[in-house]
Amino acid sequence: MKRGILYLTLIGIAFSLNSCSDKKRNPTAVFMPDMYYPVAYDPYMEADFEYWPEREGEESNIPLFAEHRNMTALWPVDGSVARTEGQMILPWELKNTLEDYNKSKAITSSPLDPINRKKDLERGEKLYGQTCAVCHGEAGDGQGSIVQSKAYSGVPTYAERELTLGSVYHVIMYGKNAMGSYASQLTPVDRWRVAEYVMNLRAKNLQASSAVAATETAAVESTTDNTNQQ
Repeated sequence: MKRGILYLTLIGIAFSLNSCSDKKRNPTAVFMPDMYYPVAYDPYMEADFEYWPEREGEESNIPLFAEHRNMTALWPVDGSVARTEGQMILPWELKNTLEDYNKSKAITSSPLDPINRKKDLERGEKLYGQTCAVCHGEAGDGQGSIVQSKAYSGVPTYAERELTLGSVYHVIMYGKNAMGSYASQLTPVDRWRVAEYVMNLRAKNLQASSAVAATETAAVESTTDNTNQQ
């Protein structure tokens, strides 16, 4: 019994010492080589048999790779949604038609994260100044530098228009009347940022218009009262 325990102890010590050996081992098969070998991934490299020595140098015969000149970079599957600046923005499904423009008016909220609203409005203000203010004016009053130079006229104030976030985005996307599309200049996220900033300007314009109207009404009533008293 004691001899058996001694043998087991010696075998255990032998295994322990062997496990500490610094000899490199070459396993017969590596099922997940990327977890063992640090290979820099190049999406435009050719699909080959790097980890299959018997077929090294042979081109892949996988149809999906063969259709793309044997490159590993493939088109995303249909319905894929691009991640833009960490925010998921679904594709704008409405088309450039009057019917869909009217549908866009029913959209009153944006997909942007409310937590980032302050930063989104700041970004929207910057982009508005670069792409919109030249016609619509810094205050959204339709008095941009082009209008003031008499080169163009007829730009309404935002307060005069029935706008929603969706309709503003739709017009940025496709353009409307004399205004062209800005889809190539603004990313989907930035279009929503500009749309939110436009609605913010419109709210300020409406508030200012209401204040002016209230002042004018009060002045008229005061004049009427003075006239009646005389």
